[in-house]
Amino acid sequence: MSRRDNKMDVSYQLAIGGIAALALLILVGPVAIVLLSSLTDSQTLSFPPKGLSLRWYQQLFDAQRSAPIHAAAGHSVSVALVAAGTAVLLGTCAALGLQAQPSARWSRGLLAFFLSPLVLPGISFGLSALMFFSLLGLEPSLTLIVAGHLVMIVPFVLRTTTSSLLQLDRGLLESSAILGASQWYGFRRITLPLIAPGIAAGAFMATMASMDNVPVSLFLADAETDMLPIRMWGMMESTLDVRVAAVSGVLIVCVLLLMLVMERAVGLTKRIQG
Repeated sequence: MSRRDNKMDVSYQLAIGGIAALALLILVGPVAIVLLSSLTDSQTLSFPPKGLSLRWYQQLFDAQRSAPIHAAAGHSVSVALVAAGTAVLLGTCAALGLQAQPSARWSRGLLAFFLSPLVLPGISFGLSALMFFSLLGLEPSLTLIVAGHLVMIVPFVLRTTTSSLLQLDRGLLESSAILGASQWYGFRRITLPLIAPGIAAGAFMATMASMDNVPVSLFLADAETDMLPIRMWGMMESTLDVRVAAVSGVLIVCVLLLMLVMERAVGLTKRIQG
């Protein structure tokens, strides 16, 4: 190998390493800034913090001082759990139905249609959902937020469940049928246990997407329904309350722990990659 080729290889490795380091900095940097800002002992949200303290976390967990935040968090968790549970049911059934004839043109078309909310701008869907429900005579409420979130998060369950079904060994089902097992028995004892990790990964991502959804919640929430992302945005606009950083810190830690659990339990990264 010539000296020129060696120089090009070294330059290529340096360029890739530099890009990877920049990407890592962009991903980790904001998280580190929020976590450090949440530990400030000053009255305003600023970085770098002049001193470190847990006072804002204490205020955040104070039932009286942070009652509106707790109520908003309760609404977000309730909506996320209900929407994700329903999404698991609908997404799994849709994946099973589409996989009955995966090569059919109608099946591929329906799959693309059901996955389209993944690329649909959330704010556009939020406005469309508000106008649609208004035409039906329905007013913004917690139920409509669940319905709106459901449309946006079903694709996560459908995507991971479809990937699990594609990796399923059809020979197992054929063998069970030859031995006299019914389709329901084969689904219950073979198909469902094998695709369960994919369903669980989809449920996790759907729950996180619902918790994080701002546009749909903003359009479909009524005056009495406060969601956590909307509450945090309002606190940032009005007072620069440092508890916003504390809420972010709690969410970051919880998500990281849940991701570790899901990675250990179902191989989350593998399920996302399909």
